Amino acid sequence: MNLRTCVAPSGRFVFGIHKPAFAVRNLRETDPLADLGQTPDGRVVQNQANLPPADVEAPAADWIYEVPNPFPFRGATFIAKSWADERTRDPATAIALAPRPDVSLGEALRQASSSPSVDGRELSRCLDTLPEPLLLALAATSTDADDLVALARRSCRLQMAPDGSQPLGLMFEPDTDGNLQPAIIRHTLYEVLVNNPALPEAYKTAMVLRPGVQGSSEITAEWGQASSASHIYEYLRCNSYIPFGHYAANMAEDCVRYDAAALTANDMSGLRHLYYQRTFVRLAEMLDLPLEDRRRQIDADALENLRQQVIEALAVRSTASALPFDCTLWGWNYGFDYAPSGYRMHGSHQQVHQQYALVPATVEMAPDGADFSAEWRPYACGDLIRNFIREYRRQSGHGFFACYLAAIRGNRRMDDRQDAPQSLVVHEDEHVLLFVPKAQTSQWELQLMPLAPAGNILEADRPTREALDRAMLIAVKVLGAMGARMITSIEYAKRFADGDTDQHLLYAFLPKLPYSPGAFTEAQMRWINGHYPEDFAAACRSRIPEVLLQIGL
Repeated sequence: MNLRTCVAPSGRFVFGIHKPAFAVRNLRETDPLADLGQTPDGRVVQNQANLPPADVEAPAADWIYEVPNPFPFRGATFIAKSWADERTRDPATAIALAPRPDVSLGEALRQASSSPSVDGRELSRCLDTLPEPLLLALAATSTDADDLVALARRSCRLQMAPDGSQPLGLMFEPDTDGNLQPAIIRHTLYEVLVNNPALPEAYKTAMVLRPGVQGSSEITAEWGQASSASHIYEYLRCNSYIPFGHYAANMAEDCVRYDAAALTANDMSGLRHLYYQRTFVRLAEMLDLPLEDRRRQIDADALENLRQQVIEALAVRSTASALPFDCTLWGWNYGFDYAPSGYRMHGSHQQVHQQYALVPATVEMAPDGADFSAEWRPYACGDLIRNFIREYRRQSGHGFFACYLAAIRGNRRMDDRQDAPQSLVVHEDEHVLLFVPKAQTSQWELQLMPLAPAGNILEADRPTREALDRAMLIAVKVLGAMGARMITSIEYAKRFADGDTDQHLLYAFLPKLPYSPGAFTEAQMRWINGHYPEDFAAACRSRIPEVLLQIGL
């Protein structure tokens, strides 16, 4: 079989082992000998090691494991054996990030001053002298409410309560076209501030959370109410980077969730319900199915009934082109950060910010493309899986996902140690499997899929959807408990009218780590890793008890 995948038709993982031994011809012309410093006892340290007099021999360099991704379009993962061996000793401790430290400019000023207290005027004078990059750094990292309030008043003009104690809202000014806009003075500073969890709730509400303060996007659905434990709005983004718009499900101003630890099972049910509801309603409208009256939420029983009606209606359609939109697009950016240089490090919203849309079945070709076809199928990442698994079956005679599940179940460590964890599974129930992929494209990647071949949310019945929702919550909370503060989650889905029954719905959770920002290596889809996937799975499992306690399971 010629496909580059680590999943063999035998139901085993396969990978390569680089055992480097080589010699390098020395072409250096000069010997730039230099003193590098000295030891505590005064001995000079020089750079002789950098200046070999002859050719360089490397008889036994570090081993590197090369693991083709299960899906060839996602590249390959390279695991340095010496790095990974270090973390095998204690995965639960070694594979974790330090918690966010407390930062306070006001406290630093107090410690630097001979005065036991520093009033707001001294803090204000200090902030007025700081250059923008330092203001951004403080806005992103401070855990002191006084720091952040002082910065907020420098980022925008606020409508304050008569006594000046709390913000009531923003001041608005007309733009050049006469339209009222928030009076934001420093946009980047403003964006960083409103995404800092330590900003007082009244400022979050006034500056970013209250419906309408971020723009005129329409609220088209809602989960829960102000008096309930969860409250979520669905916003329509008409002028979207996604053709035909997309929907964003955001936690409401009375249900703030800046941290994965605060996310509840009811929150996750609501976020996902809005996604399922919008998708099934749009499909029903395309199929001319009767729907309930407007201005009301569809309950879980009615939604499952609607799903079944859509499936039945699709069964009598002859081709995939019968639907103008035939695939889901779903993603979730959790976490936010800005570098002091002004580079945004992740998505646009610190709160739970789920986005979803439908992908058109066809799009018109521009005139220069007429040699191919008048219409072609727009991009959907799930198609990449579809194309691969069909070729896998053609070449091997086996269904890919059956082989993948067998390989996960029968996994063996690549270092052949029998005294260390073997399993890739983090969580499993009768419907879904949450696991560590053998070839992680993020150092902490997790994947989730249904055990039965449900290729999209339309093919997932209610128990399967509920199990997916629960496992998603576990995945994000486990990663959060390990210290992950930025996580991208994406869905690989099958087209609705695709009759192929081999494809499983797949979710990937991709944390962004401080020491893995992505560079030329990742641009080639060569993913560098410093731990064995089995050890990462063990580290994740060590967090499961606290996560289950959080969500009441």
